[in-house]
Amino acid sequence: MTDTPPEAATPAWDKESVLALAERYRRWGQWGPGDELGALNFIDAKAVIRAASLVRHGRVISLAMPLDAAGPQKGAYGRNNPLHYMVQDGGDIALGAQEHLAGLRYTDDGVSMPLQCATHWDAFSHIFYEGRMYNGYGLAEVTSAGAARCGVERMSASLTGRGVLLDIARFRGVAALAPGESVSDVELASCAQAQGVTVGRGDIVLVRTGHLAAARLEGWGDYAGGDAPGLALSSAHFLCGREVAAVAGDTWGLEVRPNEIPDLFQPLHLVLLVNAGIPLGEMFDLELLAEDCAGDGVYEFFLSASPLPFTGAVGGPMNPIAVK
Repeated sequence: MTDTPPEAATPAWDKESVLALAERYRRWGQWGPGDELGALNFIDAKAVIRAASLVRHGRVISLAMPLDAAGPQKGAYGRNNPLHYMVQDGGDIALGAQEHLAGLRYTDDGVSMPLQCATHWDAFSHIFYEGRMYNGYGLAEVTSAGAARCGVERMSASLTGRGVLLDIARFRGVAALAPGESVSDVELASCAQAQGVTVGRGDIVLVRTGHLAAARLEGWGDYAGGDAPGLALSSAHFLCGREVAAVAGDTWGLEVRPNEIPDLFQPLHLVLLVNAGIPLGEMFDLELLAEDCAGDGVYEFFLSASPLPFTGAVGGPMNPIAVK
């Protein structure tokens, strides 16, 4: 498959042109009125078989951030880092808390965390515009009991396929893009061409800006919720035109911040998540993968990135694994 041509120029965005972009790539009803998978429908059995054939060396690379108290969350949007606690530990055993058991003793633990505080996918039920999420489902579908439609568990068997890394930082020759720097459709296409990789139907695209690695070295700062490099609105042309199944990056919100227009918060979420039905992945740690891809010049791989199937959740953590 050959890359389709990128848009020739990036417009000066306003609210009306963003809504027109969203309408242009809207897929509501494309897979029926009850669809909850969106562009993940592009990952069919043949696509998974093709992806499996990319495994050549058996190198396994995790793309997840550690789930611990040293993460980037500092309270923005009510999110905190994971709180890990022990239910039964060695002290309990030493004090005789398990003497009623015959022979063996055990330790046990738990965790409390916002489901989007580290490496995660946004479910379609995460974002609404004018009372509608993907496929036109309304606000009543998400209650205090969770999401009755488009919960993250719907995606749990669908985010396995061909992964493609677009290493924008390396393409630009920098360690990391600066906050506020955007990545356009033209640059995504140029990066793919320079890397010798095509992007097509059913692919899961990973975009590296280097922002996560830079923020981690500096103690995170305002990484979670602050200004960041990221995808421009025009990236929708690249992603939707090639029928990409999902897209993820190494920043907190995937799209560029500050946003490209002031009167729509996270406008690319509106275009991709709400209208085009493309799941968005955030806070992927792409550093080890980037080094591996640069080392052998191969930017495609088998990717298993299924979220944990919390029923009714609007986002889901996971440990995405790339295999080359």
